[in-house]
Amino acid sequence: MKTEQVLLSFQKLENYCYQEDWKGWDPYDGLNSKVFKALPLLKKSELIRMAWIQFFKHSPLNLRRLFLVPKGYNAKGIGLFLTGYCNIYNAQCISAIEDLGSQEEFLKKIRHLADLLCTLQSKGYSGACWGYNFDWQSKAFFLPNQTPTIVATSFVVEALLKAYEITRGETYINTALSSAEFIRNDLNRIPKQRGFMFSYSPLDQRAVYNASLLGTKTLSLLYHFTKNEDYKKLAFQSAQAVCDLQNTDGSFPHSDQVGNKWKDSFHTAFKLESLAYYQKYCSDESFMKNIEKGYNHWVENFFDKQTGIALYYENNFSLIDLHCTAQSLATFYTLDKFKTQYPLVTKILQWAIDNMQDKRGYFYFQKRKNRNVKIQYMRWPNAWMFYGISFYILSVINYEKDQGIN
Repeated sequence: MKTEQVLLSFQKLENYCYQEDWKGWDPYDGLNSKVFKALPLLKKSELIRMAWIQFFKHSPLNLRRLFLVPKGYNAKGIGLFLTGYCNIYNAQCISAIEDLGSQEEFLKKIRHLADLLCTLQSKGYSGACWGYNFDWQSKAFFLPNQTPTIVATSFVVEALLKAYEITRGETYINTALSSAEFIRNDLNRIPKQRGFMFSYSPLDQRAVYNASLLGTKTLSLLYHFTKNEDYKKLAFQSAQAVCDLQNTDGSFPHSDQVGNKWKDSFHTAFKLESLAYYQKYCSDESFMKNIEKGYNHWVENFFDKQTGIALYYENNFSLIDLHCTAQSLATFYTLDKFKTQYPLVTKILQWAIDNMQDKRGYFYFQKRKNRNVKIQYMRWPNAWMFYGISFYILSVINYEKDQGIN
């Protein structure tokens, strides 16, 4: 695949997202329906709330206009866009990419999105934190609109720190650093034989392994900027708790909840990345073998080597989700595997562009068996693909620099 094709794909995607002002629908935003909100008896039932969300998520037709679901800003999605813009800005510092616009244009968008994230914070907590712009009912718990989660907070904090490194904006780093108090004081801790896991949100006691490790990742980043030893200690303890429960084949369960021992691609990638961040930013190789085992299992079981399809579940083609594609591009970069896996990584992105990108620039949500679900969601998968392709472009630019290619 030629770099020009990737740049054209990214440019089309960026144009679409920019024209939409980075606002959009989400697979899980069904409870934002004004019709649903007008029916108080429905709102009281956990089962009905969950069924309503799943109905919207799995419908092949987008019913959101009919049921009056507004488009909105999703903080996690904005964080993904911000990281993507920072990656492209950094790539342009290495080698000018004229097809994508000037550094000045990207710098303006970086500041705009970073400022926006600072206004989207959830209020009433010990430090900066972010949630989703919709009520969310899962099997385990109910999270009202804007309830902060460690997952959303982690991606936003990383994006703000990247924006700070480019702009030196004090508001961005101060906001990001304050998130440590949210993690330390507001998240619950689930004790394990060694260490503990962070809860998904302040409202639950559920040990979701990838979410807890995203707390590890964020504390590792914050330690890098502050050298606060307590951050490193908590990062180690939360990483140890998950690694102790890693399966012998290198895979990780999803959570402690009964029936949640399944594994998927992008949550596995979150775990590997988080451990790699701890290793890099805390200068501690305690979990190197866990990363190696986990990576080998991930790369051997979640990709079709011939086509480049990133699979949702292990060796299973029934569901193709571009979240897996996008996150894999970031993970290969973070684990420093881009060079050794260049043919596979290129195939992964090539398949997504050829089969899942609309001529208007956006990417389709999923491929279920032989049918593409073409609903135009902003966060998932378009913010994710923006994020993932930006890591691919940054990888290529770094690769060409190392090879002495102009």
